[in-house]
Amino acid sequence: MFVPQKTYSVESVRAGHPDKVCDQISDAILDECLRQDEQSRVAVECYGSHGLMVVGGEVTTKGWVDVHGIVTRTLKAIGYDNHYGIVSNIVAQSPEIAAGVDTGGAGDQGIMYGYATAATDDFLPAGVGLVHSIVRKLDEINHSKKKSGILPDGKAEVIMTDGKVSNLVVSTQHSADLSLADLQHKVEEEVLLPLGIDLASVDVLVNPAGPFSSGGFDADTGLTGRKIMVDTYGGLVPHGGGCFSGKDATKVDRSAAYMARFAAKNIVANHLAKECLISIAYAIGKAEPIMLEAVNEAGESMASLLKEKFDFRPQAIIERLSLRRPLYQGTAVYGHFGRNDVPWEEIITL
Repeated sequence: MFVPQKTYSVESVRAGHPDKVCDQISDAILDECLRQDEQSRVAVECYGSHGLMVVGGEVTTKGWVDVHGIVTRTLKAIGYDNHYGIVSNIVAQSPEIAAGVDTGGAGDQGIMYGYATAATDDFLPAGVGLVHSIVRKLDEINHSKKKSGILPDGKAEVIMTDGKVSNLVVSTQHSADLSLADLQHKVEEEVLLPLGIDLASVDVLVNPAGPFSSGGFDADTGLTGRKIMVDTYGGLVPHGGGCFSGKDATKVDRSAAYMARFAAKNIVANHLAKECLISIAYAIGKAEPIMLEAVNEAGESMASLLKEKFDFRPQAIIERLSLRRPLYQGTAVYGHFGRNDVPWEEIITL
């Protein structure tokens, strides 16, 4: 078994967490490029710190993107109305990299993993889906008319023991006039209980460090691609190290990780394994993976089945999952897997 059965912990962060804000800005720019030119190639990073937002990277597109407008609208939609200085430094993609991609090769070398388990309806470890639900619920309260003190920044951590929640840590930004006792009550009543969490058997810590009224870029910095475990499997299975946000689908860091999840989920959904872990490696400019492996819960190789049923060449992935569409900004929060609004979560018959 790949996921520890006794005790494990996983984390998620809210849409207003500075790193996640940067992910959303990067993916919003990607989406706008694809909206105007589906052949756009995009590698955009964002850095935010104390009133300053810096956007940089490499883009090749026939479209025109209002970077300042996207940054401002994204911040406002999340709940940050402050005025930010915005610096944009985006250049054309290197022609040397483009030469390899133009022939259908991978946009970079790298290692990717995909995972699925039959233990839950979303084919993810139970704690992963739950912790995303907690931060999503906090964001819903923040955006509701009766937000009553819940502000945009924050994160949550779930500890699972013997398949059940044993501990919860919720740290959320809040208005200065909301006491910690009232915040604890609000989180328990409006977030945890609606998610079916039995508070009598769970040790819940809310803002254990004390007041958290200053958040976002007033209190912290953010950077695209700094929450890769939150984006994938919570650190419970390997991660190749490459982030997703701000990258178009020619970047196999993103597209091949999506395809690996798609393949693993469908192997499990078709009852060919109870758990499946897929490993892939690419060489820049080459279409065929230089390594492709899949193992089940018993550690038995399923590589032959994987190669028979799935095509991991970058262009084949893009076509199979329809990845040239502007669908990415929404993936930048609450994890890229286990959701019902993306093509790599589709179940097919093998």
